[in-house]
Amino acid sequence: MAYETLIVEREEDIGIITLNRPPANPINLTVQNELDKALTELEQDKTIRALIITGAGEKGFSAGFDVKTAGTPEAEKTGPRGQEVFRRIERYPKPVIAAMNGFALGGGCELSMACHFRVMVDSERAVIGQPEIDLGIIPGWGGTQRLPRLVGKTKALEMLILGTRIRAPEALNIGLITKVAQPGELMKDARELAKTLAQKAPIAVRIILDAVTRGLETTIDEGLKIELEGSREVGKSKDAVEGMMAFVQKRAAEFKGE
Repeated sequence: MAYETLIVEREEDIGIITLNRPPANPINLTVQNELDKALTELEQDKTIRALIITGAGEKGFSAGFDVKTAGTPEAEKTGPRGQEVFRRIERYPKPVIAAMNGFALGGGCELSMACHFRVMVDSERAVIGQPEIDLGIIPGWGGTQRLPRLVGKTKALEMLILGTRIRAPEALNIGLITKVAQPGELMKDARELAKTLAQKAPIAVRIILDAVTRGLETTIDEGLKIELEGSREVGKSKDAVEGMMAFVQKRAAEFKGE
């Protein structure tokens, strides 16, 4: 499938989606719609077991909302559409990694937080944050909801109300990202993580992603019910049998997602 604003690639069992509007890779309605299409394409591909989302160029992952569309009829659609697409990423059945090659601000930060894992390069230009307050607005694609869930209420309020931008080491320290990559090593680190994830049992991965996401949105009692349902489902899979047999036979398991 051809894309105007994205580059979609496959590397064995990994799908790579690159926001292709350098240098800032701003997000408009076309980006949102194409992201949705790419997610569908890669979800339907049984050979793909993990995804990486990154940005083109050397400056940034994404600066977020495309301000050039502000005040247009399109801009009114990007709010709900952004929430919809980012929510889909958060609930995606395959693990999604954000590989942040530079600044991830506003909607760029929100996109990264919708992903399950975040790898960020350690450089002066690479900062992450929600600076919408400085424009007199608030995050509209999940920032006020996902940030406190990831870093806690106090730190989230500091970042949201003061518009604080932080670099990779601090982001790792507060739990906002998964790993800090050295300059030139970002995609190597992201690929290594994706390959490790791709080797895990796909059904179990899907159920864990679902149980954790839905569980955080409800009570622990309801969450335990979700976990029990998932445990029963995965227990009936061929992968569960393969995992047990591989353990007994002292060999690496070969999971097929069945």
